[in-house]
Amino acid sequence: MDAREMKIKAAEAALAHVEYGMRLGIGTGSTAEEFVRLLAEKVATGFKVEGVPTSERTARLCLELGVPLKSLDELPELDLTIDGADEVDSDLTLIKGGGGALLREKIVAAASQRMIVIADESKLVATLGAFALPIEINPFGLVSTRMAIEKKASKLGLGGTLTLRQGGGEDFMTDGGHYIIDASFGRIPDAEALSNELNSIPGVVEHGLFLKMAALAIIAGPAGARTLRANR
Repeated sequence: MDAREMKIKAAEAALAHVEYGMRLGIGTGSTAEEFVRLLAEKVATGFKVEGVPTSERTARLCLELGVPLKSLDELPELDLTIDGADEVDSDLTLIKGGGGALLREKIVAAASQRMIVIADESKLVATLGAFALPIEINPFGLVSTRMAIEKKASKLGLGGTLTLRQGGGEDFMTDGGHYIIDASFGRIPDAEALSNELNSIPGVVEHGLFLKMAALAIIAGPAGARTLRANR
């Protein structure tokens, strides 16, 4: 089973949690896109849902495949969000934002009664941090904000390179008009402490640490998909 087949297996298992008439948050990324394709097949048979996309990229795919969409203002309370992750630990603490949609992903997840994460087993880790942590920042005061992130990280014993994300030969810009700094900390032993420190920096709009948001993680491997529940 290759990586894409594992993503499809995870998406199939997540689709079983989607009920008729649900208000559904729809995530961003390659695994979430497999979920959208499967959902669209079900919608084509008359299955009704209303989706809120977490990115313009996801919105385009949903519209192309016929998945009905609403804005979060139209559906401010959601039943379920299904989204991917860049890393998942045993507490279902996540690193997200590799696709650049972390702010909208977190807003949508917070508006949902439940969040289910779908991923292949390569995303399951003992300790977060091998994947560079995306930190969404305001373009104003970039240098000052970067310095503040370095100081806060150092306070927690974290080091590593902070890289301003590039895309298409220029500074990457999120759907919300922000930059992303990818922080290569290497290992994050206390995600909650780091979250608190980053949240205290005015130039930081949001970060890719998702704490106590996921209810379930569906992890697919060569033997199929398994469901993990948070140890909390």
